[in-house]
Order: sequence, then C-alpha cells, then structure tokens
Amino acid sequence: MTCEELVELVTAYLDGALDDATRHRFLEHLATCDGCDEYLDQIRRTITLLGHLPPESLSGDARDRLLAAFRDWQSQ
Repeated sequence: MTCEELVELVTAYLDGALDDATRHRFLEHLATCDGCDEYLDQIRRTITLLGHLPPESLSGDARDRLLAAFRDWQSQ
C-alpha cells in the first residue's frame, strides 16, 4: 500500500469499514511508515478535538468553501 492509498482509506479505517485484507495492508503500511503513523495520529487528535462541534457552528459560506476545497483536492 502506498502513502496516498492509506490517506484515501483513513476514514474507512477509523469507521471500521475496511475489509480484512485491506485493513491488514493498511496496518502493515503503518508499521513501516512513520509519516503515515503520524498522519493517522493527527487525524485522531483532530476528531477528538473537533469531532463534537455542533453543525450550526459552521457558517454556510465556510461549509461551501470547505466542501469545494475537498472536492478540488480529491480530483487531483
């Protein structure tokens, strides 16, 4: 598994939605890649810190800009 593939699968991993073979490959990569291990830790910390914000705390304009940024990032 490449680092790019791992990044694409982080949410599914944290949600427990990976099949066994993919989860195994994910964990194998983490065991050998300090950068991805740190990335996963950063995502976990972000979820812990921000995962409980009420949806109304984000303005409509900010939400639209974030969604557009993620769409642009995924298309690259």
